[in-house]
Amino acid sequence: MHDPRVRPLLDELAVEYDTRYGDLFGRGAAAEELNRYPAEEFEAPSGALLIIQENGESVAGGAYRRYDAATAEFKRIWTHSAHRRRGLARRVLAELERLAVERGYRSVYLTTGPRQPEAKHLYLNTGYTAQFDLAADPETIGPLAFTKGLALLEN
Repeated sequence: MHDPRVRPLLDELAVEYDTRYGDLFGRGAAAEELNRYPAEEFEAPSGALLIIQENGESVAGGAYRRYDAATAEFKRIWTHSAHRRRGLARRVLAELERLAVERGYRSVYLTTGPRQPEAKHLYLNTGYTAQFDLAADPETIGPLAFTKGLALLEN
């Protein structure tokens, strides 16, 4: 997470979080959230960081850390606003899943915010199971949790 290629994605993610959630959590809360986990938690062998670059620019990325012995927790899956609607987040997700299987994880846990419908739809469309009532108003739920088993990806 200290890699300079990550900084542009995290900086834009902080702005996006503040824009979407500033009235809910207060301005500046994004930086606190983005720094909540020590960078070492995302390092191998129990974690991973993935960045997609195009012409030397970081355009998408994501990471995971150990949630428990069999589960990876995916965090910070993000596509730069100028590069959305190109399937990059789906590529990041698939590669993080592949890496997690390679490192022995059997499932994934992740959360997204209630004001990120595009993320919710990405996870639902890629085989994740919502751990909340899909009919409920997301604003009443808080973080939207998802899980996915990875055992089938080995074949």
